[in-house]
Amino acid sequence: MSMAQRIQDAWNEQASWLVVLRPLSWLYRLGFCTNQALYKSGIKKVYQAPVPVMVIGNITVGGSGKTPLLIQLVKYLQQQGVRVGVISRGYGAQGPFPLLVQQGIDPGIAGDEPCLIVQSTQVPMAVGPNRQAAIELLLEKESLDLIISDDGLQHWALARDIEWIVLDRNRGLGNEKLLPEGYLREPKSRLNGSTVIEHTKVAESERNMHLEVGQPYLLNNDTDKLWFEPGQYFNAVVGIGFPQRFYQTLNKLKVNRYQAHEFPDHHDYEISDLSFDNSDAIITTEKDAVKFKALLKQHPEFNIPIWVVPVEAVLSPDCYVLLRQQLQQVGIQFS
Repeated sequence: MSMAQRIQDAWNEQASWLVVLRPLSWLYRLGFCTNQALYKSGIKKVYQAPVPVMVIGNITVGGSGKTPLLIQLVKYLQQQGVRVGVISRGYGAQGPFPLLVQQGIDPGIAGDEPCLIVQSTQVPMAVGPNRQAAIELLLEKESLDLIISDDGLQHWALARDIEWIVLDRNRGLGNEKLLPEGYLREPKSRLNGSTVIEHTKVAESERNMHLEVGQPYLLNNDTDKLWFEPGQYFNAVVGIGFPQRFYQTLNKLKVNRYQAHEFPDHHDYEISDLSFDNSDAIITTEKDAVKFKALLKQHPEFNIPIWVVPVEAVLSPDCYVLLRQQLQQVGIQFS
């Protein structure tokens, strides 16, 4: 197990030994606050895009449900006639940057989450560590009313008109410590005065979301194969920030006979990662599946069934009311 995975497990368990990392957390806080102050004072340049920008992010490391939320918002805006585009850092992507994400592009080049977003919405999208360059490339190719930044909450070089923070109530804020003692990218106080979308089934706020599980589908093999035959075992392969959420999803599907195979978030899979001592079917997330799809093209001999479990974000009505209000304030009207 890698050190990164050990720390991830310690965060989830709120292990007491994390206190030894506190001096590093102090250094992280100093660096973070200094960088933020340089942008706010104007010493470092902030890029203001020619169209409104909405940032969707979180203050924690690991999954919060941000990507399903973004996908749902893009679909909704498209239905309302808003010309929307998306940018992303493209974590784990190889580039070259900035890069337009086309349907069917290799996730190793563009990143797994961007590929999933484009696959789900066909939205115009560009990726790259330089958000300004990504926006400029996108606007060269498309006439857009709004740009949504997938993550980038802490990217102070990008000015934003709207900012939504996704807070996973199931996972919470852990020990509420900054990296690396805890998994907070920013202090808890960052939530004050911000638009916070609670990710939970039982919400305390009117602005909330939860994930609904869709019908699992086969990524390969015979399409008429029965889903979840009685007594069936699975190899559960997952490489997301908070794998426990996937196991909770499996429980909802009454899939409780499986061997878990966890990999780091954005893991660069090889075919050996999908080869086990048994021939049980594989079950995985849509985010992982975009990488598996590219891998299977390189290995057509691989014939173990791979089941994909889709999820969809369900937003409370108040989220859409707020979105309309915020977009109207920046001059975007719905058709």
